[in-house]
Amino acid sequence: MTEKNPAETQLLRRSGDGAMLGGVAAGLAVYFDLDVTLVRIAIVALSFLGGAGVPLYFAAWLLIPEEGSDVAIAADILNHARYH
Repeated sequence: MTEKNPAETQLLRRSGDGAMLGGVAAGLAVYFDLDVTLVRIAIVALSFLGGAGVPLYFAAWLLIPEEGSDVAIAADILNHARYH
């Protein structure tokens, strides 16, 4: 891991590096400084134990901006619908 300046605020972003689907697990792993495998296991466990994993993943995919962007997919859809 690289050292980060404490003054720099780290933003939650979907990561393209190491992404398997939408980059949600990879982005959460980077943000919380966890192994991406642990995050993926947690998502799968939530999917099997109550079924919350899939809707939470989908919501995170819509609401968390992609790396290099400041706009989430949901915000982009809403802005597009508002102005067209």
